[in-house]
Order: sequence, then structure tokens, then C-alpha cells
Amino acid sequence: MGFTLPSPDSPAEQAKTLMNQKKNIETEIESHISILKANQSTMQTPLVDPDGFPRADIDIYAVRGARVRIIELRNDLKDVTAAIGKALEAVYDRSQSESVGKREMSEESSSSKEPKAFAKVDGVAPGSPAADAGLCREDLIVKFGRLVDTSFSSGSLTPIAELVGASENQSIGIKVLRKGQSVYLSLTPRKGWGGRGMLGCHIVPYSP
Repeated sequence: MGFTLPSPDSPAEQAKTLMNQKKNIETEIESHISILKANQSTMQTPLVDPDGFPRADIDIYAVRGARVRIIELRNDLKDVTAAIGKALEAVYDRSQSESVGKREMSEESSSSKEPKAFAKVDGVAPGSPAADAGLCREDLIVKFGRLVDTSFSSGSLTPIAELVGASENQSIGIKVLRKGQSVYLSLTPRKGWGGRGMLGCHIVPYSP
């Protein structure tokens, strides 16, 4: 199995193509999760009764098939998410290079400043959209979609909640700092993943 890398193109077009592939993978995962739900099953539900016999109340063949496919698709999702991160990094690097070039032509370049981290990931639930996107505990969020540190006031992260609520099943580009390194991710808020909320992570305000 596996996803298909897009043909060489601009980083922005590569990212767009990969995000479409990511959305298709997530849609297929949801279809197989629906099979599990229809059988009152999860990825861990026993398929045999206490006496060791196959359960008669569920379609064991369908559940096994859905589980295998979900595992395959989640691996594909990790690969495509990593590829999106690299593409977004290339897009960011290009925009930064162009911006630097313009600033070097201006005498006011010293007045510009780099966005700062404004939130920290305090926990990530396994199998959640946040986990699928590659978010990790202790990640420092520098950019969340269009939101940067200047988008917030009074230590409230309400703008994130509003953006997430308006972006169900839509990819959101995120930049985080992880052990001093910039990491670029694509997060798709969605319901029905098996836990609370549409992200499956705990984000708290952060001040450097």
C-alpha cells in the first residue's frame, strides 16, 4: 500500500496535492471505523467469547478486515503527513527567503520580528487527529493556521477553538518548535475518531 508522492512541482502545489491525499486517507479511515462501530467494536474489542469461541453477535470477517485496513491507512497517513511537513517547510523557507531579500533592500529591516511560541501541547491522545498529524507532548506552537502570537490576548486560546470549530475535515498548517527545531505539520480536525473534541490533544497557553 502507501500514498503516491506528487510529481515535481512548486512546494505549494506539492503541499496541496499531499493534503488532498491526506483527506482521502482520512475519509477511508472513517469508513472503516464506521464498520467497527456498526459491530459495537473498536481496534481492541475481543473477537471471541469468554469460552474462546468466535463471537456470534459481530461480523468477525468485516471487523478483522476493517482493523487491518485501518492500520495500513494510519501508516500511510503518517507518511503523507511527514511529506506535507516537508512541503510546508519548503513553502515557508521560500517565503522567508523572499521576505529576507526584500528586507535587505530596506533600511527598516531591524524592526521586523519572528513570531513567538504562544501555546504548548500538554498531551496527545493515541489515535487522535493530533496524533495522526504528528503533534507531540511539549511541542511549542508558533503558528496555527493563520494564528500567530499577536492573534491572542489575555492568555486565552479561544481563537484556536474558533478556528478548529470552523475547520472540520479541513487541513490546518501548523508550525511548532520541538527541541529547538522548527517542525511543520498538517492537522485535520474531525469528529468520530473515538475520543473527545476534534483534535484529541490538550493545548495550554505558553509564555517564553
